[in-house]
Amino acid sequence: MARDAIPTPDPRQLRLARGALERIRRRRLREFEAMMVTGFSRTCPVCGYVGEFAPVGEPPRLDGLCPLCRSRERHRLFKLWIERRGAITTDMAVLHFAPEPVFEPILRALAGTYVTADFLRTKVDLKLNIEALELDDAGFDLIVAHQILEHVDHVKALGECFRVLKPGGRLVVTTPVIEAWATTYVNPAITTARERVLHFGQKDHSRYFGRDLKDHMRAAGFVLHEFVSVEPDVSTYALMRGETLYELTRPAGRPIPQKKTRKG
Repeated sequence: MARDAIPTPDPRQLRLARGALERIRRRRLREFEAMMVTGFSRTCPVCGYVGEFAPVGEPPRLDGLCPLCRSRERHRLFKLWIERRGAITTDMAVLHFAPEPVFEPILRALAGTYVTADFLRTKVDLKLNIEALELDDAGFDLIVAHQILEHVDHVKALGECFRVLKPGGRLVVTTPVIEAWATTYVNPAITTARERVLHFGQKDHSRYFGRDLKDHMRAAGFVLHEFVSVEPDVSTYALMRGETLYELTRPAGRPIPQKKTRKG
């Protein structure tokens, strides 16, 4: 493969660039500080707050955080999904990975059985590895897994979630995706936290998904529905334009790829 032709700046140009870099940083910092006061009134569908939102994230998003309940864009999108498509009832069993505190009381009030789980956190009902769930087959109607798949072997995780869902049960997933990329970016050479920030956007992420994530979801056996943030919801609720919540349904009658019983 041909190598890119990259010119070599002379030392004087490099000295000028370093000085310009510092001046640009100072000017941009003043501009960012001014932009943080947006003057836009937003509505939080999670807690009902109406008013200006706060900056959040790396890189920063100017008004992505509700100052009252601390919800971010994906949380508000999930709340809209609950209201519009969730249909969570008291005869349902819900499994919630890495549970966000703001949603625990909401889901606990809606579902008949509500179980929280995490691999590292201690203040949950079950300590579970999503890649190898020590759970019986077909035990849950709904599984919630926000911002999980980018940290783990997502193929194993999808297969395990399919197995423990009842026929007709659903898995709700949010994760960073670059739709313009045909394939997911994985790089085994990236091993340090600093390198992962550069390549995957966060120090504990292991990949950056492309649109082939949807192929992986279907390959696990799921039927896919995309719940996408669009206007006027984006402006009203301070959502990220085009962010997608994936609603994955295990079809009735679809066989379990590999049966596993709970260890005890």
